[in-house]
Parts: sequence; C-alpha cells; structure tokens
Amino acid sequence: MIRLRYYGAVASVGLALVLAGCSSPNPVLYTIAPVSAPGSGTAASAGQTGSSMVVVLQPIGLARYLERQQIVLSSENYRLDVSTNDWWGEPLGAMLSRVLVEELGQRLPNSTVLNESGAVTSAADATLALNITRLDLDATGDVILAAQASVSPKGQGAPVLQSFRFSVHPPSPDVHGEVAAISTALGQLADKLAPLILSAAK
Repeated sequence: MIRLRYYGAVASVGLALVLAGCSSPNPVLYTIAPVSAPGSGTAASAGQTGSSMVVVLQPIGLARYLERQQIVLSSENYRLDVSTNDWWGEPLGAMLSRVLVEELGQRLPNSTVLNESGAVTSAADATLALNITRLDLDATGDVILAAQASVSPKGQGAPVLQSFRFSVHPPSPDVHGEVAAISTALGQLADKLAPLILSAAK
C-alpha cells in the first residue's frame, strides 16, 4: 500500500511537470495605430474643401482566414502561417473600423465619421462599405492590403465602387514590423477613401 502511494505521488508530480512544460507563455497583444494624413494640419489636408456631411462606416467584411485572435503572418504558397503567441488586442474587424473612423475623420475635417456598430448614430449622407480580402505578408516579406470599397450617397443612384491594393515594406522582419506596416497600409487606404467619399457625395 505504501509503495502504491509512493508511485501515485511520483506520477502526480510528473504530470504536474509535464503540464507546466506544455503551458504556453502569455500572448503578446498588438494594436493597429492610426496614421496622420499627409500634410495634416495644413490647407493641403484631404477633405478641406468638402462640405459638411455625415459618413457612416458599415462593419468591415474580412476574409474568413483573418477572423482569428492570432496574427496571420502570411497566406503565400497555399499555406496559412499564423503566429502562435502574437495576438490582436481586439477583434480585427472592430479594430480596423475603429482606426479607420479616426483616420477618415481627420481626412474629412468638415464631416462627421461614425461607426455603424457604435453607440452614436445619425442619418448618413454617405455610407461606406468595405471588404478586406487580404492583409498579410507576401513572398517578398511586404505587407499586402487588398480591399474593395463601396460608397453610397444618400438619395442618389448606384454606389461608387473601387478596388485597392497596397504594398508596404515592414520596418523590421518581425511581428512588430508587420503590424507597423499594416498601420501604414491602412493609413494609405484612408488617404484614397476620403476623396472617393467626397466625389461620390457631390
């Protein structure tokens, strides 16, 4: 009986050590940072000549492979490469919407830009729908942001459609560099969306 208890205790200790060895470290959480508009604070800022309006951003459509906590490193060569312990600090679609609303608000200073899923709502003069079809590294190590946008002005005809593709070289060859490049690419997307919204609303 004593021997059985001894072996039982040894087995329990061994199991505890195995579980401790298999546990993963706490994930590193990342967030996308808003990027200021080119010439911000000057007359060259995008949208300075635009009339006052309310722009509503609908929930962003994400390619399904991006809908995960872990940061997707690449989708090249028929393989999805995902970082195990590098996570987004919030759902990616919600984070992209939050940052893009801030960036568009800066680029359309005479207008109010709202998130359709937010607590503050208003009738829209222009509605922006956006699909993100790719957001990861290509075979050369550059971040690719591919998107489709639709701007629907209030009370007018067919929406204005446009596709975008941006390539940004990361400042460093790690996840931090990828996230920085994603931030830059999203700012470039905002640079293109602001005049698209203005032209569609005329």
